Amino acid sequence: MTIGALSPVSGLSGLASAQPTGATATGNFLDVVNAALQGVSATQNDASKAEAGYAIGAPGATLGTALAASDRAEVAWNATVSVRNEVVSAYQSIMNMQF
Repeated sequence: MTIGALSPVSGLSGLASAQPTGATATGNFLDVVNAALQGVSATQNDASKAEAGYAIGAPGATLGTALAASDRAEVAWNATVSVRNEVVSAYQSIMNMQF
């Protein structure tokens, strides 16, 4: 895996485009969230594999690759938490409205 192969927020591609890969325009919000979370999980798994590969001295595993994958996973996780916080804030604002 090369450093330029994945963008820092590749795990959030579903959120960024508001449509999971392969979904139709009629996809629902749950599908978008599920695809985004699966992307973040895959990014974290890639980081774990890169770190483990470097730790055991696997051929081709470098510290730079492991650090880049770890940073990519951290950015994806932080973005996910930020989106969750905004959704919770919007929900609380709606629930506090008086009709």
